[in-house]
Amino acid sequence: MKYLIVGLGNIGDEYRDTRHNIGFRVLDAFAEASNTVFTTQRYGDVAHMRLKNKLLTLLKPSTYMNLSGNAVRYWKEHDGIDIGHILVVVDDLALPFGAVRMRPGGSDAGHNGLKNIAQMLGTAAYPRLRFGIGNDFPRGCQVDYVLGRFTPEQEKDMPERIGVAVDAIKTFCLAGINMAMNTYNKK
Repeated sequence: MKYLIVGLGNIGDEYRDTRHNIGFRVLDAFAEASNTVFTTQRYGDVAHMRLKNKLLTLLKPSTYMNLSGNAVRYWKEHDGIDIGHILVVVDDLALPFGAVRMRPGGSDAGHNGLKNIAQMLGTAAYPRLRFGIGNDFPRGCQVDYVLGRFTPEQEKDMPERIGVAVDAIKTFCLAGINMAMNTYNKK
């Protein structure tokens, strides 16, 4: 079985470690824990790995957040991956910092990356893992907040929270989305 695990973020040093790039950070941790290395390929940085009997393609799109659907569609078709085996890791303002929520589909909740993926795939019925970034910003300052950096306290807790997300991805691939949701949506 093949899986496509996509971490959303923006390319460039100015975006590294911003809240909006948590998808990249989760995939970096996942790859590092598996001794897997990303290489620059079409539409992004890509790594291929095995997780038991599963073949995983890890993708960090180079298309910028708002055009992520181009990369997802290309790698879905290139590797022949079923839509139910795609998992998009994305930041979420509606969740407190570090909370992890997996869903089999749903709305884009105003997230332009998710919106573009749904457009390019022709459906919003693809799994996603939302990583909470909190919403502690003044009215009208959402863009500055998501493109800002985590607090020192959050960075201190980051390895543990990213570890939970990595474990959720493994469970998604090995035991299915229902098991992953039941196990990790409470953590």
